Amino acid sequence: MTPTQTRNPARNAVPPRTRPGAATPRPRAPGRTAAPGPPQRRLEPKGVFRLTGRGAIVALFLLCFLSLLTGWSVLADAAFVCACGVVTYYTKFAGLRTVVVCPPLVFLAGCVCAKAVTSTGMFALAEGVLVTLGTSAPWLFTGTGLTIVIALGRGFRPSIPWLTRRPR
Repeated sequence: MTPTQTRNPARNAVPPRTRPGAATPRPRAPGRTAAPGPPQRRLEPKGVFRLTGRGAIVALFLLCFLSLLTGWSVLADAAFVCACGVVTYYTKFAGLRTVVVCPPLVFLAGCVCAKAVTSTGMFALAEGVLVTLGTSAPWLFTGTGLTIVIALGRGFRPSIPWLTRRPR
């Protein structure tokens, strides 16, 4: 060991060269740490396959249509809520806006198509759709709420201009 070296290896390290004109790092305020905390974890699927927004809508429509064809409203309603959760979980991040908006519309479309196939006339079709929508309203709210909660858990933040504007 030479007289200029010490036993502490950190003191012996040569400072890194900086480029001329490069900005020097600003000193941190007292009491502040480098990282505010652990990185935020998002709700992400571990599986290999992911759905696009359109693929999620088609999957939700097919499930609603086929479950409403059975005539068992409880099966259709429970399948709708489960499908809302699964479809939102497996949709790519770019398609979440579409998936958050579409569940009630897709249920309506599936209901109209299923009743059009099984009803005998226009009045029976209209009556069947309205009765099904009326009895399924709590399930529709639950499925839509589940979709919103899962999308927010995955990091989706809607941009609402009038909420983000600052007053002058």
